[in-house]
Amino acid sequence: MNIFVANIERKVTDEQLQELFSQYGEISSLKLIKDRDTGLSKGYAFIEMPNDDEASQAIAELNQKELNGRALAVNEARPKEEYKKPSFNRGGGGGYNKGGYSNDNSYKKRY
Repeated sequence: MNIFVANIERKVTDEQLQELFSQYGEISSLKLIKDRDTGLSKGYAFIEMPNDDEASQAIAELNQKELNGRALAVNEARPKEEYKKPSFNRGGGGGYNKGGYSNDNSYKKRY
């Protein structure tokens, strides 16, 4: 089961999370999300536990547990939504030609 952990104090390390969750069973992966520019924790992590019973127990017992002065939010992770590119043309005319100008140069034929 994939577990989402939020509200993690920025100074908490991978090792601290590993130690905390390993009390409930085997951890197959742990990913503390960090800012790519600063390397500092963003305050959330994903933890994969292969045994669903152990993962459920970890969620039940660690949700709202205080770690370094902050209450953790621990839940089963939801699947990542597929990224959809935003659509900029929402009907009502086309793109850059909203001022009545036409790219077909038909205005030149009249003059």
